[in-house]
Amino acid sequence: MAVRIKPPITRMVLIRAISSRLRIGVSSHLLKYRRMSTAPEAILEEIGDKGVITLNRPKALNALNYNMIKIIYPALKEWENTKSLVIIKGAGEKAFCAGGDVVAIAGTAQDEDAVGNYFFREEYILNCLVGTFHVPYIALIDGITMGGGVGLSVHGQFRVATERTLFAMPETGIGLFPDVGGSHFLPRLGGRLGMYLALTGHRLKGRDVLKAGVATHVCDSSRIGELEEQLLKLDSPYPEDIQAMLSKFQEESTFSKNEPFSLQPVLPQIQKCFSGGSVEEIISNLEKDGSEWAEKQIKTLSRMSPTSLKVTFEQIERGAHLTLQECLSMEHRIVSRIFKGHDFKEGVRALMIDQDNKPSWSPASLAEVSTEKVEEYFYPLSEEEELLL
Repeated sequence: MAVRIKPPITRMVLIRAISSRLRIGVSSHLLKYRRMSTAPEAILEEIGDKGVITLNRPKALNALNYNMIKIIYPALKEWENTKSLVIIKGAGEKAFCAGGDVVAIAGTAQDEDAVGNYFFREEYILNCLVGTFHVPYIALIDGITMGGGVGLSVHGQFRVATERTLFAMPETGIGLFPDVGGSHFLPRLGGRLGMYLALTGHRLKGRDVLKAGVATHVCDSSRIGELEEQLLKLDSPYPEDIQAMLSKFQEESTFSKNEPFSLQPVLPQIQKCFSGGSVEEIISNLEKDGSEWAEKQIKTLSRMSPTSLKVTFEQIERGAHLTLQECLSMEHRIVSRIFKGHDFKEGVRALMIDQDNKPSWSPASLAEVSTEKVEEYFYPLSEEEELLL
């Protein structure tokens, strides 16, 4: 990541550890974040009447963990009433946020106090807060933005991509599904693009993230620090003022300016093939298409967890008709069951731990994943477990 121009920190932020929902395990008195030898995993800064959040795990590509949620959520709750603008960004040169810390979640999935028992719940509560935030929220998605990083950005009012942005929802490849509100924003991208991205985990780069509808603006990475500085200097950061500032930097951006959307040539095929009424029908449509592109998609889908593919298809279909809050509640029902299953642990092992890229899925085929089994993932949880937003 390019060197950022940062205004001086006027004071370290005081935040309230206010919510038992976050299970912070401390009383409701104020906690003061002090400079320590070990930097916090999420840095909070107040610059005048504006707030800045920096995801600060660059060696882990800023992967979101529970400690970061514990820092960010209470700060946002306070800043919603005290700030005129909030910016969120990632530290380091590679990522905004590469996703949730799934290795830690998979490693404790069978434990009585499994991380997933509370991580997903609190992550989704945070996602909902981003999506309903009352003041302008600007995500500078410079670098890898996947999974949990998408949840921290895509529901906000402004998302600024650069030529280094790499967006994807790759969860079907690790035995999960595109959560963090994926069931809400993906089916709203237009056509069947969202279904395509959800099932295949296809990666979008740079200006394509804007053209797909994931980002709202673009900016050269070399100027992202300058953009931040100018936003923090705004005297009246109303949405229209922010919009004008972001549009100015977008107009002055130079990367891939005249290049068409990389998926433009295959959008008709995506629309036709991924409009199937089931995963099997989508694959059948691809087989009938017979093009080199279609054969590549079949090969990609064959590597994914059959259970994840079918659950994801149903999730996206249902999410098209639900609010963000309803989508997150639905996803909480799914994730409460799926993260404890065989495929999630196996997918994380194969792709992220051993990295042999040879997951052994169970069930191993789409035919073995019944409609009844898929439906079970969507059943309501107990009254105590349900996520009510």
